[in-house]
Amino acid sequence: MCYILTGNQMACCYFVPLYIHFSILLSLFPSAASRSAFSVALTNTRRCEGPFREAKTVVYQYIFVNLGEGYNNRTGIFTVPRSGVYSLALTVYSDSGAPGANLAACANLMVNGRQVAGCSEQNQQDQEDSTTTVMAIQLQAGDKLSVTLPIGCFLCDEQSHYNTFSGFLLYGPQTEINV
Repeated sequence: MCYILTGNQMACCYFVPLYIHFSILLSLFPSAASRSAFSVALTNTRRCEGPFREAKTVVYQYIFVNLGEGYNNRTGIFTVPRSGVYSLALTVYSDSGAPGANLAACANLMVNGRQVAGCSEQNQQDQEDSTTTVMAIQLQAGDKLSVTLPIGCFLCDEQSHYNTFSGFLLYGPQTEINV
């Protein structure tokens, strides 16, 4: 108990012992360790990839943001640093080079080598096209995310960053607080 004297008034306050485990206290405040976000583009210069005779991992080389350092721009793989629900977005773009030529802008979003989503725009009706997929997905720490370029597909990019792959942690596992 304490007494505070101010002028002619006296106020009373009580100190209540409160014991909170340090890890519970830390879980109440976002920290750098709890942040996970990446956004990458294929390249920062004019370049096309594909088509290939076998599926190939797309290595996005231009990094907008890589909070938590989960994205590796040498392998094209994002390793999930923290379990939780993530928002993922994949946009692919291609230019067939000439009107009437085959346009095949397509890619697959992979988690641990298994396809979970795909983007595909294949036609001969226009010279360039793009497609996007956005999803929320439960991921575990250590999961490996990548984008593969399927057989016969190709992507073209430049400094406008038409081909992007992004993800961020929406929320981690819920922590119960027992006080």
